[in-house]
Amino acid sequence: MEIVHYADSGWSVIPPLLAVALAIITRRVLVSLGVGIVAGSLLLNQFSPLDSLHYMLNTVLKIFWVDGALNRDNVNMILFMLLLGGLISLMSVSGATRAFAEWAAKRAKTRKGAKALTGMMVFAFFIDDFFHSLSVGAICRPVTDRFQISRAKLAYLLDSTAAPVCVLMPISSWGAYIIALVGGIMAAHGLTEQSPISAFVEMIPMNLYAVFTLIMVLVVIAFQLDIGSMRQHEQWALEGKLWDESKGRPIGLDMESPEESNGGMIDMVLPILTLTLATVYFMIDSGAAVLEGKGLPFSVLGSFENTNVGSSLVYGALCSLVVSIGLAMRLKLGARNWMKAAPQGIMAMLPAINILLFAWTIGAVVRDVETGKYLASMANGNLPIEVLPAVVFVLSCAMAFATGTSWGTFGIMLPLAGDMAAASDISLMLPMLAAVLAGSVFGDHSSPISSTSILSATGAGCHHIDHVMTQLPYALAIAFGAALGYLVMGLMHSVLAGFTVSALWFVIFSSYHLRKARLERTLAMA
Repeated sequence: MEIVHYADSGWSVIPPLLAVALAIITRRVLVSLGVGIVAGSLLLNQFSPLDSLHYMLNTVLKIFWVDGALNRDNVNMILFMLLLGGLISLMSVSGATRAFAEWAAKRAKTRKGAKALTGMMVFAFFIDDFFHSLSVGAICRPVTDRFQISRAKLAYLLDSTAAPVCVLMPISSWGAYIIALVGGIMAAHGLTEQSPISAFVEMIPMNLYAVFTLIMVLVVIAFQLDIGSMRQHEQWALEGKLWDESKGRPIGLDMESPEESNGGMIDMVLPILTLTLATVYFMIDSGAAVLEGKGLPFSVLGSFENTNVGSSLVYGALCSLVVSIGLAMRLKLGARNWMKAAPQGIMAMLPAINILLFAWTIGAVVRDVETGKYLASMANGNLPIEVLPAVVFVLSCAMAFATGTSWGTFGIMLPLAGDMAAASDISLMLPMLAAVLAGSVFGDHSSPISSTSILSATGAGCHHIDHVMTQLPYALAIAFGAALGYLVMGLMHSVLAGFTVSALWFVIFSSYHLRKARLERTLAMA
């Protein structure tokens, strides 16, 4: 079956554009993704119904089976979600989540404290964005519910402290991957006087979107900066109207613990600690095995660069589940209670897995119609050198938003940005690479078809489109400030000048909305 590619045609943006627009308009994510998949399949197969059907079936099959072998990355991610669902329900039925909520309520004491607790969890779960979103969501959801914080706000806190932190951390699944790509680009252009990891560290303040997204999280926590529809969701939460539209019922804890349960903090802390430590161990171990096979010396960074994230998450979750089952047996809840808990938790993950499967499918379709290559080709015109950092930032934003993947955007745009910098002004190499990282995170952070958005909404127990629409105003504001910063960075060849301009925009934007909120509260009280 021969498919038609659209790397040089605007038709390539139709499938992702349809999926995103319909998801926002109709709020029916699966239907919207399905329409995008069908549209892309028809384009690729010259509108032949039979060939398109055959293509779609093959594309779905490749999610699980590719090149005569199991697609371990995807299968492991699904297994991790199922295991984590079982673990969450087991901790709920044992009373562990209730005990943690009571412990946190005594220490957090206020809504601000509960949000700060959620934000601080990033320091314990920065290894991987999926790991962070699902794990922190499960831990903090009972606490934020108790303080009447909306699920949309929780999803925002999860998503805004996941990828933006991972992209800045050298020791993470993201950092290792980026360092490997940057190292190859620098070597290709003869920039051997600087190590890839030192270049990565130097790019941290240049990653304007990630840096100011994290600063925005601090402002949101400290000053209750609610913008757009987030204000309505927070008001509903304060009125006790936590509502899950996808299930058509009020939101509560995942599973009520039986009256005889007497779980304590240990039943929450020990499984989560096991999950974290075991996952990190298996990530280092799997990477070390690859290094050994290549005859290379062991290093922690080298291990993360070659790690198998999916299998490590699964092994970590299995270890944690074993610990949790052991603790549940110790509590003498009765076999009926804890044997029923795990399957119910697994079933609760199925809606999110369905969305993820559709997102993976449209991701494959978008790759085949070559949306990314078409968008990348738009940067090859005769552009002034000074605007190149801003241009690659905007293109990376568009590409990651349309394709739903930051890593795929890294793979296409980082080498392209490196080539453009080498051909025009080598001093702009790191700013342009940082602009790609920043734009890729924005697109992945904001796209309705992004796995990161889907899993953050899942971790928070929030309707997927509610999360996208409440997060988008914050993301767009930060992206606009970052674009201004990259424009100034290119014009003045100064990282400090670019950072300063982005910071000024951030202060103006946040100050305006804080004053507006204070005025509205004053008028409401009057």
